[in-house]
Amino acid sequence: MTDNSGDHRPGADLPPFAESVLDVIDRIPPGRVMTYGDVAEYLGEGGPRQVGRVLALYGGAVPWWRVVRADGTLLPGHEHRALAAYRSEGTPLREGAEQYRVDIRRARWDGR
Repeated sequence: MTDNSGDHRPGADLPPFAESVLDVIDRIPPGRVMTYGDVAEYLGEGGPRQVGRVLALYGGAVPWWRVVRADGTLLPGHEHRALAAYRSEGTPLREGAEQYRVDIRRARWDGR
């Protein structure tokens, strides 16, 4: 996700893959996360880059912070907003020497 300014509205004319990605993201519970690859695997199509592209173009109205890199690092340029959302939702975090990371082992959601 580059600017997270995209909008996801019911009935919007979105490509089917984008609609599927956004629907999965809408279902991730507060305090839980999926990686970009998890979303693609759950859908059985695309890959992490395609999921990221959907978020960059259309993800502004979904909980974009609940989709993370596989190593749990916060999205560059969006760290402060994401960290505020994680703290608000009680997402498990790990504090490193220079940065926070989502604790993937504890926070990962499998879609069920």
